[in-house]
Amino acid sequence: MSPRRRSALFVTLVAACLVVALLPASVIAKEPPGLNRFMNAVGKIESNGRYNARNSRTGAIGKYQVMPSNWPGWAKKYLGHPKAKPTPQNQELVARGKFIDLYNWLGSWPAVAHWWLTGSGERNPSNWSSRSASYVAKVMTVMASASDKAPDPGPAPAAPPPPPLPPTPATPPPTAVVYQDSSPAIVFAGAWSSASYPRYAGGTVRYATSAGARATLAFTGKSISWIGPVGPTRGRARAYVDGKLVGTIDLRASRFAAHRTLFTMSWSRSATHTLTIEVVAATSRPVVAIDELVVIR
Repeated sequence: MSPRRRSALFVTLVAACLVVALLPASVIAKEPPGLNRFMNAVGKIESNGRYNARNSRTGAIGKYQVMPSNWPGWAKKYLGHPKAKPTPQNQELVARGKFIDLYNWLGSWPAVAHWWLTGSGERNPSNWSSRSASYVAKVMTVMASASDKAPDPGPAPAAPPPPPLPPTPATPPPTAVVYQDSSPAIVFAGAWSSASYPRYAGGTVRYATSAGARATLAFTGKSISWIGPVGPTRGRARAYVDGKLVGTIDLRASRFAAHRTLFTMSWSRSATHTLTIEVVAATSRPVVAIDELVVIR
């Protein structure tokens, strides 16, 4: 082979490698069978296919109800930018990439549906809760009758314009403010430590094992949720709102799960409140952890 031909071949190979390297992971990865039908089913169950859906309790957004704490990391991986907006097109790309990764890890659509609801990689249906088993059954039923056509993120046809109405003050949509365990807005008192795990939001939680350890957040909103792990070694905690005891939460579960909604309280309108979480002593299972506090304004 002449030097000129060898040079041309080298340039062609390098260019091909660069093109592959620049493709998103969701494009390079082989799509598993039934992906489009599964996406259609999850979108139907989660939001009835509405890209503008928002859960007023958890802040989950869009057609597939992605948690706000997950969107930046998933957008970075599947779109290339953590601050990408959750447009219909971006929601489809992110969900497609995540579902492909989950299927390649878990090996079946029922296990992927179980993870989507619970965040748990448990593959054995006999170990699923009745709630998650019911959710999986609904997704698989809809999937069986869903179209294999790829989800269309395009806008729906415009409806005829309604008759003019008197102007009314615009009501801003609810927004979710997420305070991760590292947020300086959360005031910790007593002995608290940090633990790392990939399934925690942001990769870490703050935990305590001593009775009386407290974590306090002053916030303005109409709802607040405490998100954290549960498991066999998890203890109990008291929740105080505006200085009044509103409940004692038991975090014990037969199996560990990294991301659960442990406590939620809502009001009819947005106002300033204070949430305090206090550790209760438990010799055999003392651990109480805070992953994030989610406020809906």
